[in-house]
Amino acid sequence: MEMKELLKKVEKLKKDELDLSSDEDLSIAVMNLISIEEHLYFSGMKTSKKLYFDLLKEIRETRKELLKDLLKKPEGEEWCISKHLLACSMRLIEVGNKYLEKDRKKAEKMFVRAFDLYSLFWSLNLKLISSDELIEEKEKEKWSKKLSGIVKKLIDCCKE
Repeated sequence: MEMKELLKKVEKLKKDELDLSSDEDLSIAVMNLISIEEHLYFSGMKTSKKLYFDLLKEIRETRKELLKDLLKKPEGEEWCISKHLLACSMRLIEVGNKYLEKDRKKAEKMFVRAFDLYSLFWSLNLKLISSDELIEEKEKEKWSKKLSGIVKKLIDCCKE
């Protein structure tokens, strides 16, 4: 996709007075639910207590329900891609937080990667880019920087 096409899509979203602040909060909630699912799984395996798996099932159902609110007409594998983009973004934020104490450059690198993945999530789900275009794009690093820049402008959690 050409940059001009992408900018047209962004302008249309802006004209529609897109307010993604609630959706941004919801995406962070979904990230945390995915993280809770992981922790319940590992707790269940480490302790052999089946209660953790029962809780995992409940949390998973909540996460699925909330993810439906975020994803507008997912096609193909977009549901799973979206879930994994959020999960990876959350994990890289966690890794970055841990690196902050001992290696700030590594931390910042993790944060940039996390935001690039988070931006891909929004770009897919706002239909700024299709999963086919994402796969076909040859200069992936330049592409992710463009998308991150656009998402920074579109999503503002401080809008009330």
